[in-house]
Amino acid sequence: MTDEANQNRAPEEAEVLAAEAPEFAADTEAFLRLAAENEELKDRALRIAADMENLRRRTQRDVADARTYAVTNFARDMLGVSDNLRRALEAIPGDALESGDAGFKALAEGVEMTERAMLSALERHGVKKLEPQGEKFDPNFHQAMFEVPNPEVPNNTVVQVVQSGYAIGDRVLRPAMVGVAKGGPKVAAAEAPAEAAAAAPQGDNEA
Repeated sequence: MTDEANQNRAPEEAEVLAAEAPEFAADTEAFLRLAAENEELKDRALRIAADMENLRRRTQRDVADARTYAVTNFARDMLGVSDNLRRALEAIPGDALESGDAGFKALAEGVEMTERAMLSALERHGVKKLEPQGEKFDPNFHQAMFEVPNPEVPNNTVVQVVQSGYAIGDRVLRPAMVGVAKGGPKVAAAEAPAEAAAAAPQGDNEA
């Protein structure tokens, strides 16, 4: 009786499963669709978060640049004034200063103090003087005005500063006008093999 009952129930269960199959398929399709939509929303949220982070960093960088370089034009104009002060000092006759003339001496000291105060104020705002004397010529910071034959220093070494250069932050405010060395020490062709032989390891061929 049990086997017959089971045989009678099998078609009924098959009918029930067949009836539930479309509903199950619909639920599966809905689940997959929701899962795909969820992944899409997650990707969109991640992209928005990344865009916001990039915007925040870009804004911080722009604010920092604005703070650093806001005085660029003003500083450039002040360097022109500083140049004029230096020219005024150089225009004072040396014999007038050496003669002990109080008027010329006071004038020179006043102009020099004004120049120092101006450059000090610019430095407090991020303007730094370039000191290229003796350094290798760098076209990013220096402007070559002439060449000086000098075999005692390496080629393209700055040997004379005609006009001081200045930088603000990592940008050049005004390149230094310089004279560079032409020529320089070179290893003689006959000396090069001898130096290479001296540097080479010695073999075990001693007597």
